[in-house]
Amino acid sequence: MKKPKWVVQKEQDKKAQGRETVWLFGLHAVRDALMNPAREKLRLVVTLNAQNKLAEAIKSAGVTPEVVDSRKFAAPLDPGSVHQGAALEVKPLDWGRLEDVCIGPASPRVVMLDRVTDPHNVGAILRSAEVLGASAVVGTRHHSAPETGALAKTASGALERQPYIRVRNLADAIKALQDMGYLVLGLDGEATQTIEAAVEGKRDRPVALVLGAEGPGLREKTKETVDALVRIDAAGQFGSLNVSNAAALALYASRASG
Repeated sequence: MKKPKWVVQKEQDKKAQGRETVWLFGLHAVRDALMNPAREKLRLVVTLNAQNKLAEAIKSAGVTPEVVDSRKFAAPLDPGSVHQGAALEVKPLDWGRLEDVCIGPASPRVVMLDRVTDPHNVGAILRSAEVLGASAVVGTRHHSAPETGALAKTASGALERQPYIRVRNLADAIKALQDMGYLVLGLDGEATQTIEAAVEGKRDRPVALVLGAEGPGLREKTKETVDALVRIDAAGQFGSLNVSNAAALALYASRASG
């Protein structure tokens, strides 16, 4: 019996994910990845200077580095990458199931991204999410930023510690969180209700904040699926804010401690 197309696609996607590797670069990103026992490390390329700076992390990880001349850096990076003499090939992290990661503390907060593709924005959002105590950042497998060296460098180590889950369908993920008791709020500059008003009297509930890409914003399907559309009170027009700044402000405005 011939397998349905969706089954074949799922199997192909799984195989592709198994072969996928990421090159992290920069002293901070490489050090944090080396120190992360959950990170599968494949190949470390360093200059002598970077090796000295990363000596403790290299020893902790138990990897043997390839020491190269700074003028002939061997890692396959974009020429514009500021690698600081260190690059590490790794497997993407597996944070597990959405339902397990988002169960979180008593009143978890989650950031969901609707087609936010810029790795620098996603990296900055991961950094803010870690600082402000979010349980996870959720994107989509397609049309969202995957793990990349640029994302990791912008995240400044947060990629190793802050759960970043990519789901097949954002609307389904929103419904799954709603079934878990989450109040799901979509950020929209034209919304009449502020985040503070939406969470008033509900700060003890889990809250998910959905942000769209700058320009297009949230898709119609996303707007129809969330519990309410909200805006950031102090910002006026949401479109004037960078999405990573908006994520930080939204997390702060929705914090459980009020």
